Amino acid sequence: MNPQYALEGLNFFMADVQAGIGPFLGVFLQAQGWHPEAIGTVMTLGGIAGMLATSPAGALVDATHHKRGIIVIAGVMTTLASLVLWLSHGYRIVAASQICTAVTGAALGPAVAGVTLGIVREKGFDRQFGRNQVANHAGNVVGAALSGWLGWRYGFGAVFVLAGVFGTVTVIATLLIRRDAIDHDSARGRGGTASNEHQHEHEHASGFRVLLTCRPLLLLAAALAMFHLGNAAMLPLYGLAVVAAHQGDPSAFTAQTIVVAQLVMVAAAYFANRLIQRIGYWGVMLITFLALPVRGVVAAMFLTAWGVWPVQALDGIGAGLQSVALPALVVRLLQGTGRVNVGQGVVMTVQGLGAALSPALGGVLAQHFGYASAFLVLGAVSTGSLALWLLFGKTLKQTCGLRRDVTHESRLAT
Repeated sequence: MNPQYALEGLNFFMADVQAGIGPFLGVFLQAQGWHPEAIGTVMTLGGIAGMLATSPAGALVDATHHKRGIIVIAGVMTTLASLVLWLSHGYRIVAASQICTAVTGAALGPAVAGVTLGIVREKGFDRQFGRNQVANHAGNVVGAALSGWLGWRYGFGAVFVLAGVFGTVTVIATLLIRRDAIDHDSARGRGGTASNEHQHEHEHASGFRVLLTCRPLLLLAAALAMFHLGNAAMLPLYGLAVVAAHQGDPSAFTAQTIVVAQLVMVAAAYFANRLIQRIGYWGVMLITFLALPVRGVVAAMFLTAWGVWPVQALDGIGAGLQSVALPALVVRLLQGTGRVNVGQGVVMTVQGLGAALSPALGGVLAQHFGYASAFLVLGAVSTGSLALWLLFGKTLKQTCGLRRDVTHESRLAT
């Protein structure tokens, strides 16, 4: 099989594996008598574990020639961790499952990015990663639609069975990528425009050292941390809010929230590269930061079953564009250092800090002040990313440009 087709197949089926049962966890635990604060807390535990794992996972991807093996192991472990919830939903079991899901899931992002870079090299990365994300979001649509229908028809147990099926096919798709199709030097961003001195300097650098030596990367990570502090809790909270108001069936409505967002993400990912060519990475990231505060206001105003359409469409625009622009931007900033995947991992770690705290913050706000107030506060928090992106706009526009006629050293010094 053409390795690029196998890669897209992997991304399609991985969509239902990477985050375990994802937003269905909240309504599943709610049906078992859990309160919003407890649900938010256990999701935060998983978020913290994933945050701590992403940078080491990126370093492992850079160092190893067994990138396919990382994806296989992570897919199997994530699937098993989700299936455990079907058998037991005590606090310790749920917490352990979320930690395992987060740790193994954290390896999938850098591993898939590394495999993609190793197959198509830097020149083809933007286009191929865009195709990957179209497949990934399409997989989310199919997985969520099937989960919603199966959950409504047969109960929550069917959602867990579907996760197991998708996990199995993910492993098969990974093994269809030929081992010799991956150039492991290209996969780590080694070579390119950086001098031998800078390559040697980054060769054994930790993720946070890579972050601190590249100011644009540091600014990007900080903006993403604030963005995800406001964003991560909105989808599960919105599902809980509408279900609590008896506006819809838990499984079917949660599936609807995912399907609406993912359909928009498919379109956003498809057009992302064209938009990057027209307005640059800085402009595309600005659009994503603008969408979230608006989403918070809309979510607070329309706690109804039909409100999912505008709320999740805004999520689809932001997340869909970021899913393509962010990994491509990290590759551009770190190409030549040999530490591209550890860079991906450390950016995910910093943004994961915001995402990890978001469910706990949202759960506390929802329980003590109501869902509408929670959405308004989460939207307001996310404006910090917008302010940071605009404040350092001049620096970021220069280093996030499309041209490759500046040296890596000048980008680091900016």
